[in-house]
Amino acid sequence: MSDKSNIFELLRHALNGEMHNMETTVCDWRMMYAFAGRQSLLGVLFAAVKQAADVPEDVRLQWAAEAEAIRGLNEQLYQESARLTRLFGEQGRRTAILKGQANARLYPDKFVRQPGDIDLWVEGGRESVVKMLDEMGMMPKAELSASYHHVHLPANERGVTVEVHFRPSSGNFNPLTNRRLQRWLEREILTSTKVDEGFYVPSVRFALVMQLAHIQRHFLAGGIGLRHVCDYYWLLRSSQKTERDEVAAMLRRFGLHHAAEAVMWVLGEVLHLEQDLMLCEPDEYRGEWMLRDVMEGGNFGRYAERQQYNGLRRVLEGRMRHLRLMRFDFWEMLWYEIKYWKKVISTLPTRIRYRTLSLRDIPR
Repeated sequence: MSDKSNIFELLRHALNGEMHNMETTVCDWRMMYAFAGRQSLLGVLFAAVKQAADVPEDVRLQWAAEAEAIRGLNEQLYQESARLTRLFGEQGRRTAILKGQANARLYPDKFVRQPGDIDLWVEGGRESVVKMLDEMGMMPKAELSASYHHVHLPANERGVTVEVHFRPSSGNFNPLTNRRLQRWLEREILTSTKVDEGFYVPSVRFALVMQLAHIQRHFLAGGIGLRHVCDYYWLLRSSQKTERDEVAAMLRRFGLHHAAEAVMWVLGEVLHLEQDLMLCEPDEYRGEWMLRDVMEGGNFGRYAERQQYNGLRRVLEGRMRHLRLMRFDFWEMLWYEIKYWKKVISTLPTRIRYRTLSLRDIPR
């Protein structure tokens, strides 16, 4: 059995209890621990690891310590999400937790998903939300610049970072499909409901659309990991047929059909997702492409070989990857390139000042 087969077997056992006999060695378990770290799946996979009899004791103990730390961090983020919901509610603002803890609730154990920061949508639009944050003293003046869809707040005293979203999604690169996508998301997020954890979560329909757009954008721009795949698995398993049918009918209109075809193939290949839970027919060509990228790059593509290069080599590797991705989704990548070169030109004086070719090396 290959290393990849062992990893997929372990992941299926952790998520849905499906497991056959695994042929593992000490080296395999050390490799799977390292792999789980790169994919941000240490907590999820520990559910299967603690039931395995042949895990080396040092690996089991280290993995258990990581899993326990993840449980504590989840508890902290649930509390902070509820606190922020109350805080902005006192300002008369509707809110919703995007991804993160909203997804974690869907897992069989809501404390095993390895969290990042808190993504919190706040009602009001860009100018209004930025003004409110400034008046509340939640960030220094120097940080008052906002991106297209959110403001990244400094970490609080407990090290928790928060992205306050005034748009529900970063959306697509293609402005035509992005306009339709954003309008629909802005309406749908208003149907968010409060959950027992003390914060609001969007509808499953919203999550299926928004997180597919999130996966598409990050895959094309840099990379995604298996944590994204696991999140989408539980979203689909939590959905009703009518919700899946509604989302499926909008995929082409929102420019998400190629990404959906790839994700469905990956879900079937890795997690054995049933066909009747899929949004569309899987595309093996695009799915294999996405899965290769996921396995090589880890979470958000941070461990891909191209990320280890410096200077001109890194720039060239990135450009070549984006040109190849034209075959995955031509229109998305065409608009990505247009936006990329516009930014290259607009930041030229800054990059000359900092003596760098890369956009990533200039201060934000």
